Amino acid sequence: MSFNNLDQLYRSVIMDHYKNPRNKGSLENDAVTIDMNNPTCGDRIHLTLKVTDGVVEDAKFDGEGCSISMSSASMMTQIVKGKKIEEALELSDIFSKMMMGEEYSEKYDLEDVEALQGVAKFPARIKCATLAWKAMEKGVKE
Repeated sequence: MSFNNLDQLYRSVIMDHYKNPRNKGSLENDAVTIDMNNPTCGDRIHLTLKVTDGVVEDAKFDGEGCSISMSSASMMTQIVKGKKIEEALELSDIFSKMMMGEEYSEKYDLEDVEALQGVAKFPARIKCATLAWKAMEKGVKE
């Protein structure tokens, strides 16, 4: 597959998550709640996590922002569900390295998250992509 076709595929995956977000909403009861924002561009996220016995059982988000931040939140909630806290934090570390254009572990199948790797070429957008991941890190450490 040529670079242009791959770039287009990634763009369509990002837009699909933006227009049809997965896990949109919020969890009630004993959910961990994290609110974060990126004041430089106006992205904000309200993340709720249900963590039981060290496992992220469920994750939902709400908020507003650009296509990068909202699709990243959608992808993040999908990939951390069912993961142990340590695995979720490891995935976040891998994602951060991907965003910085650094080498990262291929221990996990990143699924749709790989579509965001092109964001590394746009330093101003990295904070958009990592907002939900930083919220998740904060939430599982509480």
